[in-house]
Amino acid sequence: MNPLRPAILAVAGSDRLKRTLTTSPMTAGLVRRFVPGETRSELVAAARELLAGGRAVSVDFLGEYTTDRAQADAAVAEYLGLINDLAALDTAAVPAGAAPLEVSVKLSALGQWLGPDGPAIATENLRVLCTKAAEAGVWVTVDAEDHTTTASTLAAIRQVRPEFPWLGTVIQAYLYRSVDDCRDLADAGARVRLCKGAYREPETVAHQHRAEVDSAYLRCLRVLVQGAARPLVATHDPALIAAATDFAARTGRGPGELEYQMLYGIRTDEQERLVGRGNFVRVYIPYGNQWYGYLMRRLAERPANLGFFLRAVATPART
Repeated sequence: MNPLRPAILAVAGSDRLKRTLTTSPMTAGLVRRFVPGETRSELVAAARELLAGGRAVSVDFLGEYTTDRAQADAAVAEYLGLINDLAALDTAAVPAGAAPLEVSVKLSALGQWLGPDGPAIATENLRVLCTKAAEAGVWVTVDAEDHTTTASTLAAIRQVRPEFPWLGTVIQAYLYRSVDDCRDLADAGARVRLCKGAYREPETVAHQHRAEVDSAYLRCLRVLVQGAARPLVATHDPALIAAATDFAARTGRGPGELEYQMLYGIRTDEQERLVGRGNFVRVYIPYGNQWYGYLMRRLAERPANLGFFLRAVATPART
């Protein structure tokens, strides 16, 4: 893992650094590499380009840890509008096998933290979004957050998924509990986006070293592939991608039965290579004005991302 990860995540709440990133022409350009914009129109333009290139999309309206009911209602309204806009896009270039259009949502953005009634509010809001998505031919995946929300998030998904079997779940491999969670989800035949994990977690609940996280990822992936789950392999790691490809070949999984997922702006060449070989690839695209925490987690995940950022900061602006 990135040795500077703890320090980067520690400044994820710095308003001062956020202002610097926003106002500097150099770093503002970096932000746009990972986040296409703050508005839905900017997001739709990016999604349209990816779809034309044969890649499916999963769109995230950035926001989390909402503690105000009005903000939660606003997030629901934005997602409803987003689903409408996505449904109007041309998806003909995307291979068959799974829905080409998807939204990703964090339950904390839907009201999970609104006091004792928060989990019930978030669950009902999730059901509202899934109902709209089903009408529009769009899928939904519930994003993972820090470990304090894992149990309640999985509980909400268990309540809603019987109505919407395509509802996806994100599992973070670095959590000790994740192998068991993958086993339960595989038994249920769920769609599971498996990622390494992006939050700063204590060693009491999560692996801390790269080798341990990679091993945990492979254990989780093996459980999903050998079970009835539809694995969504969310990684940019060449070794893990190769392992997933091998697992898919051994189990006879075709495009859509195992899909590859990558972040907007990262390893575009690999995305295109996988598509060119007939694989189903989905790109996770975030948008909105709450991009700062997301960007910090992306920089913390990979040293290559951090190096790109530092080079941008160090290079004088051209006039």
